[in-house]
Formats: sequence, C-alpha cells, structure tokens
Amino acid sequence: MVNFGYTINYVDEVDKALSFFEKAFDIKRRFLTDEKDYGELDTGATVLAFASHKLGQSNFSGGYVSATDSKKPLGTEIVLVTNEVQLIHENAIKNGAVELKAPEEKPWGQTVSYIRCPSGILIELCTPITQ
Repeated sequence: MVNFGYTINYVDEVDKALSFFEKAFDIKRRFLTDEKDYGELDTGATVLAFASHKLGQSNFSGGYVSATDSKKPLGTEIVLVTNEVQLIHENAIKNGAVELKAPEEKPWGQTVSYIRCPSGILIELCTPITQ
C-alpha cells in the first residue's frame, strides 16, 4: 500500500516560507530544524513541507527547476480549500503573494483564484466542489 505523505517545496528561506503560510492562511507550523533548512506545516495526514535550495541541490546532482527563480509558475500547484476564497485571497496578497487570477466562479459552481507566494509556489484557492 502507498500513502501520499508529503509535498516538499524547495525555497530560499524555509522559515520565511513557513511564516507566509502561517500569516496568509492561518496554517500552524509543525516543525523546523535547528539549521532552518527543513520545516513542516500542520496540514493533517498529508504534510506540506519546505526545504532549502541548498538541501534540495544536495539531493539532485543535476539540479532542478526552482519555483523561486522561474519567471513563470511551475506546472504544479498547491490547492487550499476554503469557503472564504475572496477573504483568503486578499489576505495572502497583503502578506506578500502576487495575484495571478482574481477569484471567479467556474461553470460548475466552484469559486477559484490563483496566487503565487513569495517563494514562487503556485497556489490555487478554491471552494469545495459540491455534487
């Protein structure tokens, strides 16, 4: 059996990435190493985590594409589900995110917005999909 355990994003400053998610989304910090090169948020069964670019580079001798340095967002996103998309979207921008797409209602009734956090990570904010 396989379980989805972690999403780890490589960032310039792990502590700042954690702080952004704490302030913008009220997600609590769960763990940060003494070296501040790896940290986790308290996101339930699947952990949202951050590691320093230095740590990431030690794992991949050939390198990787950095969301921090990429002019365009990477083709992957973190999705945060909330009934308060507009409010959370505005709070994220106040805390340093860049708006990529303002909240809009999709034809299937879901409200969706896109932002890019200071670490370069693409984030979708959306309401739950109702059936």
